Amino acid sequence: MSSYLPLQCVLFDLDGTLLDTSQDMAKALNQLLIERGRKPLPYEQIRPQVSHGARGLLKLGFDLEPNDPAFTPFRDRYLSLYEQCMTEQTNLFAGLDRVLAHCEQNDLRWGVVTNKPGYLTRAVMEHLQLWQRAACVVAGDCLPQRKPDPAPMHHAAQMASVDAAACCYVGDAERDIEAGRRAGMRTICALWGFIDANDQVESWHADHYLQQGEQLLELIEQWRSTSDQPAASAQVGQ
Repeated sequence: MSSYLPLQCVLFDLDGTLLDTSQDMAKALNQLLIERGRKPLPYEQIRPQVSHGARGLLKLGFDLEPNDPAFTPFRDRYLSLYEQCMTEQTNLFAGLDRVLAHCEQNDLRWGVVTNKPGYLTRAVMEHLQLWQRAACVVAGDCLPQRKPDPAPMHHAAQMASVDAAACCYVGDAERDIEAGRRAGMRTICALWGFIDANDQVESWHADHYLQQGEQLLELIEQWRSTSDQPAASAQVGQ
């Protein structure tokens, strides 16, 4: 059983955890599909893949893998289209404005660790006036390593001037929970995020599984004053 320090910093994945970027990312994919002479896909089919970024969306739309020669030009065009519409419908998930305000009012740092490219991360966070509020932002191109490697998590803790054991990480993908656990952080699975119906979230072994962002408030208060691990055998939906 891991030993944690009293909570000092709350770290979030970006797409599907802190921000609902699904409408804008789906729009860019459908624009690319139409450009290439294909039919657009239903939003409901695209949403579960948004957490996997351009890689997941190009796999869904065009069955392209990163080792395919066509992948890079398709990815670059997708990102160009996304950059043009990325702030149209993107916003914080419900309740997370309260969570961020609670952190700031109680001397807790908060930050972002994402695999999203840095220029897109900064643009969308600046648009929502979140960039200057964050104690740390580690994007997908900040380091040679990306999640599920724990290096970005350790880098975020260093930027925020806290120990990794004093952080919690909130994410909606298996790589998020793996990265947080490997870094020695408390982990929370964001069930409000972009989770596929086929995902076996129980096997990710997060410390907690939450249905709504506001449920973070109770955990934050609990963890601010304790160094103990959260209760074992966390149940999905608790």
